[in-house]
Amino acid sequence: MNYRNGTYVAFHANNTSDPTDSDMKYYNTLRMWKVRDEDGDFKFINSHEKRDVRDSSTKETLRRALRERMNNSKHLLLIIGPTTRLDTDWIPFEIAHAVDNCKMPIIAAYTGYERIMDPVALSSLWPKALTERINNKTAMVIHVPFKKEPIADAVSQFDFNKLPKSGLSYYSKDTYLSWGHVF
Repeated sequence: MNYRNGTYVAFHANNTSDPTDSDMKYYNTLRMWKVRDEDGDFKFINSHEKRDVRDSSTKETLRRALRERMNNSKHLLLIIGPTTRLDTDWIPFEIAHAVDNCKMPIIAAYTGYERIMDPVALSSLWPKALTERINNKTAMVIHVPFKKEPIADAVSQFDFNKLPKSGLSYYSKDTYLSWGHVF
């Protein structure tokens, strides 16, 4: 049995290695938050740092490595931006394996939002694989803005043993206020 303690981060790379042209910039922001965390409240074990894979690896080698990383993770942090739904390769694969095989929750972190109070209103941003699993009730998802406090809370709270209540879970107005998010 695997020791499942990692946070698996999925994002749309947009077929580029330039982080400014993809959601890789948000992944790098997560890494920066972790390094610069003076309060010790942004803790996560990055599953992508557990096994080295090169971009030149074959597609099947990459898939095998990604499956291994997810198998050792406790949740999937899915960064959702304007182009995430356009990914027809890696994001659908990652969502399918995380939900169907690993039975882990998804932390859906939306770029460009201050708070998420109505996840259905953002369904046009969802990749098809996520939509299908929310609709058939197999994905347990907490929807948060791509902000440090909500992500840190979700990462510390949800895993395969403690799932969000549904595929459309979100934090309350009071919770956002406690983080200092203004309405």
